[in-house]
Amino acid sequence: MLQTDRGPRSSMSAAAAGDSAPRRILALALAVALALWPSPARAGFSCSPGARPVVFNFGDSNSDTGGMAAAKGWHIAPPEGRAFFHHPTGRFCDGRLVIDFLCESLNISYLSPYLKAIGSNYSNGVNFAISGSTTLPRDALFVLHGQVQEFFFFKARSLELINQGQEAPIDAEAFLNALYIIDIGQNDINALLSNLPYDQVVAKLPPILAEIKYAVQLLYGNGSRNFWIHGTGALGCLPQKLSIPRKNDSDLDQNGCLSTYNRAAVAFNTALGSLCDQLNVELKNATVVYTDLFVIKYDLVANHTKYGFDSPLMTCCGYGGPPYNYDLSRSCQSSNSTVCADGSKFISWDGVHLTEAANAVVAAAILSSAYSRPKLKFDQFCKAR
Repeated sequence: MLQTDRGPRSSMSAAAAGDSAPRRILALALAVALALWPSPARAGFSCSPGARPVVFNFGDSNSDTGGMAAAKGWHIAPPEGRAFFHHPTGRFCDGRLVIDFLCESLNISYLSPYLKAIGSNYSNGVNFAISGSTTLPRDALFVLHGQVQEFFFFKARSLELINQGQEAPIDAEAFLNALYIIDIGQNDINALLSNLPYDQVVAKLPPILAEIKYAVQLLYGNGSRNFWIHGTGALGCLPQKLSIPRKNDSDLDQNGCLSTYNRAAVAFNTALGSLCDQLNVELKNATVVYTDLFVIKYDLVANHTKYGFDSPLMTCCGYGGPPYNYDLSRSCQSSNSTVCADGSKFISWDGVHLTEAANAVVAAAILSSAYSRPKLKFDQFCKAR
C-alpha cells in the first residue's frame, strides 16, 4: 500500500462539511477538513495568470454530475441536492461531489455532463461520467471505452467548427494542456464480488485494468498528456454491502467493514498504482498521477469521531433504521424513505454514495497530494508553459 509523508492516523489510513443544516455548519466543517490538509488558497491551488484550466472527466456515479439523469430522462426528486444546490441536479448526493470541489480549487465552473442538452457550459471541460458505468464489456452502453469515444467526437467537432471559422468552447491548445481524470472500476469489482470468491475476483482484475490502460493509451495517442487516475474506495464500508444478509460477522473488521470487499479494493488499487507507474515510463512527455482513494475513504470510517461524523456505517437517506438504514428495495428516492436532519454528521448519503460533507474531506485529501504518486499539485497541469 502506498505510504504517505503525511496523513490520518489510521492502520489503513482521511471529514466534514454540510447539508440542510444552516450554512455556518457547512462552512465550519469544511474549514476543519481543509485545515487538516493544505487549502487551495494556502497551497497555491490556483492556475497561473493566463493559463486556462480545462478538465475532462471519465467515470461512474462517484463523479456523475447529471449525465445519467439526462440520458435516461430521470426526474430525480429531493432530497437529492439539498445541501448546496437546493434542488436535484442529477448528482447522487445531497450536494457537491469530489469533482465539484476539485473544479472549485481551479476556480472553474462545475463540469457539465456531455449528454445534457440544455444549460451546459463546456468552456472549462466536459464530464463524460455516467452512473452505473463499468470498464467491461467494452461494447456496453456508457462504459469507459464509450466515454472516451464520446470525447473523441466532442474534440473532432470542436476542431471542425474552429477550422470553419466558428467558435468552439475548447481549442486545440486547451485539449493538449487539459487534465484527463479517470475514476472508474468500483462497479466492476462490486459485480464480481457479488458472484465470485475473493481469489477469483482478484484473478479477474487484469482485464479491468487493461481497459483503463487502453483508455489512457487512446487518449494519449489523440494528444492528451495530463492524466489523474483515482483508485477505488473502501467498498466494504458501504452500507449497501453491509446490509446484505450474512451468516455471521466473521468477515467484519475492527471498524465494522467487510474485509473481503476491502481486500479486493486494495488489490485493485495496488495494481492500478503499478499500472500508472508503468504508463509514466512508457508515455513520453506525459504525466500520470495515481491517487489512492481507499486510504482516504477508509479513514472516514476508522477515524469518524475525529472529523465529527456520527454513525459512520449508516446512510443519511434510506430505510430501515440502524445499523445501516439501507434497504435494497427502498432507495433514497422511494416515497417511504427517511432522511436525516443533518447530513454533515453522516459519511454515507444513500448507502452507496458519500454526503457532500464526506466529499469535501476526500477532495481536500486529493488536493494535499499526500495520497498521490507522483506528489504533484492538482493544478500542475495548468501552469503557464
